[in-house]
Amino acid sequence: MITQRPKGTQDWYGSNMHKRTLIEGLARKLCKAYNIKEIITPVFEHTVLFQRGVGETTDVVQKEMYTFEDKGHRSITLKPEGTAGAIRAYLENNLYAESGPTKLFYVTPAFRYEQPQSGRLRQHHQFGVEFVGSKSPLAEVELITLITTFIREIGLKNAKLHINSIGCANCRKTYNDALLAYLEQHKENLCSTCIERMAKNPLRVIDCKVPTCKEIVKNAPRTIDYLDDECREHFEELQSLLNELQIPYEIDTGIVRGLDYYTKTVFEFVNEDGFTLCGGGRYDNLVHEIDEKQNIPSVGFGMGIERIIYFLEKEGVELEPETVPELYVGILGKEAKAAAYRIVNKLRDEGVVVETDYMDRSVKAQMKYANKIGAKNTVIIGADEISANKATIKNMESHEQVEVDLNKIETYFL
Repeated sequence: MITQRPKGTQDWYGSNMHKRTLIEGLARKLCKAYNIKEIITPVFEHTVLFQRGVGETTDVVQKEMYTFEDKGHRSITLKPEGTAGAIRAYLENNLYAESGPTKLFYVTPAFRYEQPQSGRLRQHHQFGVEFVGSKSPLAEVELITLITTFIREIGLKNAKLHINSIGCANCRKTYNDALLAYLEQHKENLCSTCIERMAKNPLRVIDCKVPTCKEIVKNAPRTIDYLDDECREHFEELQSLLNELQIPYEIDTGIVRGLDYYTKTVFEFVNEDGFTLCGGGRYDNLVHEIDEKQNIPSVGFGMGIERIIYFLEKEGVELEPETVPELYVGILGKEAKAAAYRIVNKLRDEGVVVETDYMDRSVKAQMKYANKIGAKNTVIIGADEISANKATIKNMESHEQVEVDLNKIETYFL
């Protein structure tokens, strides 16, 4: 049906649009304070970028991508997440040639073919940050601090930081051998997807949501027990920094994240019901996967805006109310239209939120409409007011009335 939006998508208007605007505004405000610059990348990329960057064995690549062939017979994919595109842009535009680390943020649509649930949509929007060029755990701490501040300022309660380390390629091989040996003992009870994952990427089994598989992996070997010296020191320094900065956290060895590019640190912010608000981690190999000539350490996170709105509503968090007009300018008579509209524009130029009549309503109907839209004050402008160059502003809450000079009407609001 033409008048119905596709399943898993959303129209943005009214209170939801207002909430989204506030969330994006807070994200931009915090990024400005952290000197993180905005980047916008295309909503579609060459499919191979996600196959190599996100990982062939991930659910995202295998099941959730919107992929199609364009008229030039190229395989194109709507972006399922923001990191791969941001790193591609970082490399293509030689941002690594700049001195010091590069810090980028984006607010972007993302597309995943999955069953819509709990704030998840097939077209959703992500706020994400990529911190490229630093191998120090302080890079992780910077993003964790930003997220902590965001969650506090937006009003979400009882969110906890969970951290883990999944090591690097060196220690991952030893871990995979131990994990495979364990999974072989329980193979007959694993789902068909996890049996396939055992051959391609055993770590993905830890992330399975099937109840029987989740029960099996409870007793599986944990990555932090197989870290090499470098990865162990990195994880210990991260914990030391978090402790010194008094940022509470919990080591959660069940976190491996759902994308193949992660190395060493992975983290999630989880609410009191166990739902993930956002997640991220270090991905020191992603730059090399996209461009074999480069080997640049990086860390980042992604946060679903719809998911944040869902949990704000679930927790009953009231955000800053929508803006209502400071003044409704009622128009009495055709001859007063131009003069009244000049006043409307003058006030808007001064930053006053003003509404007026566009429907040729009666004065009574105009006042009824002004009340409906929550206008704080009203004024009626007709031939008499124009002739006298004066009008009466009425406060709709207190009902107080004040006569003002039309040439200086803005002083009432400033």
